[in-house]
Amino acid sequence: MSSWVIPPIRLLMLGGVQLLAFGIFERWPKKLPSWMARWVLQVLAVAVVAPFAAVLIISVTNLAHPEVWSTDPKKMFGFAILLFIGLVVSPWIAMSALYRHISGQAQRQALSFELERSKLARDALDSRLRLLQAQVEPHFLFNTLANVRELVDSGSSQASEVLGSLITYLRAAVPNLHNSATTLGQELELVRAYLELMHMRMPDRLQFAIHAEPEALAVQCPPMTLLTLVENAIRHGIDPSEEGGRIDVSVRLQDGRCLTEVKDTGVGLSDKQASQGLGTGLANLRERLQLVFAGQAQLSLTALEPHGFCVNINIPAQWSPAVTAPTAASAGASYAAN
Repeated sequence: MSSWVIPPIRLLMLGGVQLLAFGIFERWPKKLPSWMARWVLQVLAVAVVAPFAAVLIISVTNLAHPEVWSTDPKKMFGFAILLFIGLVVSPWIAMSALYRHISGQAQRQALSFELERSKLARDALDSRLRLLQAQVEPHFLFNTLANVRELVDSGSSQASEVLGSLITYLRAAVPNLHNSATTLGQELELVRAYLELMHMRMPDRLQFAIHAEPEALAVQCPPMTLLTLVENAIRHGIDPSEEGGRIDVSVRLQDGRCLTEVKDTGVGLSDKQASQGLGTGLANLRERLQLVFAGQAQLSLTALEPHGFCVNINIPAQWSPAVTAPTAASAGASYAAN
């Protein structure tokens, strides 16, 4: 073997032995005294192993020579050079490896903190949504029960029938209040049941129609989304009007978005009300949509002429894994009451 090849080979062997020592003391011992840092132990191990590794490497690379290498001045000089490099240069290599190791640990720690922060933020979001959902439930239920009380107080013969319809409706609606998501098909079922209930209470003052594209029925949304709009239209639009009015609900898909519209011909609202929102229900719904869709949902109110108002909701058509939706027929894809 050429003499110029041997020194690089010796350096590679020495570096390999020192890196092996560095790796061993990275994992052993598992526990160290509180006053000793592991990186100090690793650097000391690399330095201590250098003389022994140099002696072993010089001995192995001189096995073909019968004379003892320690008696040869040239070979002793080569040993000294190798040991010098091992003691001076190799620790810097170990420190470089240690720096990369520390950097990797810092990055992993930062990623762990970011994941923990994301989890806490998600938990806070879920808690906020549950709080908003809890506010929706009594808001809707109390308003509906107030309508039944009006019939009872007026001695209407329809009070018992309306109460029975309400019980049937609540049996279907209340379990869905606690779900994190529902479909527009299921929402339309509740909307139709609610409007039929209200139609029984004021048959001469309320007309309604529901139109929905079958493809839009599987789109997911927060529970009570459409019902909140319709309930507000009844409370703030139809009920205050002596002549009553009409409510039209439509759902359709357009360019990967789901467009929902609820219009009524009730007493309407002022421009100031339209810009600020209307009532607890819509304010609550607007916040829920922003939380759930992370700013990708829009809710807008528009005054209609000669009276009435329109609420539009624009949400992504693809939000989460599909949930089985009712068929177009059962969800009332096109339904009207006059």
